[in-house]
Amino acid sequence: MEPDAAPAERSPATNVLLGLVLGAAAGLACNMALAPPLGAAPSDAYARVVWLADRVMQPIGQLFLRLLFMVVVPMVFASLVLGVTSVGDLRRIGRIGARTLLWFVVSTAVAAVLGLTLVNTFTPGSGLDPAISARLQEQFASAAEERLAAGRAAGGFSLDMLVNVVPRNVVRAASDDREALGVIVFALLFGVACAQLGRARVGVLLDCLQAIYDVCVKLLGYAMRLAPVGVFALVFATAAKLGLPLLQALGGYLLVALGGLLLHLFVVLGAAAWWFVGIRPLRFFARCRGLLVTAFSTSSSNATLPTTIRTATDEFGVPAHIAGFVLPLGATMNMNGTALFEGIVVLFLAQVAGIELQLSTQVLVMALSVLTAIGAAGVPGGALPLIAVVLAQVGVPPGMLALILGVDRIVDMTRTLPNVLSDLVCALWVSKREGVALRL
Repeated sequence: MEPDAAPAERSPATNVLLGLVLGAAAGLACNMALAPPLGAAPSDAYARVVWLADRVMQPIGQLFLRLLFMVVVPMVFASLVLGVTSVGDLRRIGRIGARTLLWFVVSTAVAAVLGLTLVNTFTPGSGLDPAISARLQEQFASAAEERLAAGRAAGGFSLDMLVNVVPRNVVRAASDDREALGVIVFALLFGVACAQLGRARVGVLLDCLQAIYDVCVKLLGYAMRLAPVGVFALVFATAAKLGLPLLQALGGYLLVALGGLLLHLFVVLGAAAWWFVGIRPLRFFARCRGLLVTAFSTSSSNATLPTTIRTATDEFGVPAHIAGFVLPLGATMNMNGTALFEGIVVLFLAQVAGIELQLSTQVLVMALSVLTAIGAAGVPGGALPLIAVVLAQVGVPPGMLALILGVDRIVDMTRTLPNVLSDLVCALWVSKREGVALRL
């Protein structure tokens, strides 16, 4: 008699998805059973749930996130330098770079237009109860002031922002998420210099960078073993504190925001993958499920970057030099979901405030959404300080940002999905244009 076959082991992506579902279910169950009505004082039992979320689950989730962030800077630097030197010919680098930037600008603009169209069509801000609006603003006033202070420090999009992409101190830039673009620029210039010097001069250095990259991939593997637990903790903490009353109060805004993000993800980017790359959407998304779960649970393009690179190279056969060039740039500059979200937030808050934004002002909102999305940090909540700048530019009181802060975490998790998927489609398109035979 033949021995029974061993049961098939669940894939890492399935384990992470299971952690996400269980965390959401447990968190919502605790909230529905114990949470007080919106604006009321919390009970002792719910206070213990909040303590569990803040003091136990959040630290566990943050440990997982820190393990991912830990490898981002060395991995980005090594992959970009190796990618540029592998391309070799500066004219080819320019061609790949031009296609990459074209994709970033066009896809981000399409996302911003989609967001403005949806919020103009469904007008979610016109039906919000003024009493609920006042309570929400009071409840989240201190958090809104923190975001406004960060927005004032950011200063908005200006020529100074363009100057600051070249860092004075690359070590300091590497330690500050707001200066991630400076690390990208330094790595690109470093790679160009290595390519011009030639392998004979810098071969030892490139071998060292390849070893650093390989070590980062190994460390990422260690971190992903903890992913189901980390994802469970992060999602539980969000669901337990969010709750249904807050979701119901901002139901119109959430439906438009989440619907727009998912529409861009599955329809626009799915169609782009089919049209520009030649892979059917269902097949494309099935092979990206691990990437999508990681992006959703971490709410960070930067934290997801190692997984994005691994998905591009392992699942689709994108060459390492193209993945190492396109994807780190995308994690910093290509923010489709952020641009779509910014347009929705600005018009939603304008509708709540009773401020009618003319077409010319909405065009300005679209342009500012694209520009500030490029400048947004690829970390959880990185877009909110810049939204405060956009609100001030079009005459909407920035303090109204408090209205959406209570549910921003769930929207933040969702808007990371089109951010990273657009990067991946860009890498696939650039590879195909370069004559690479992808695994489709």
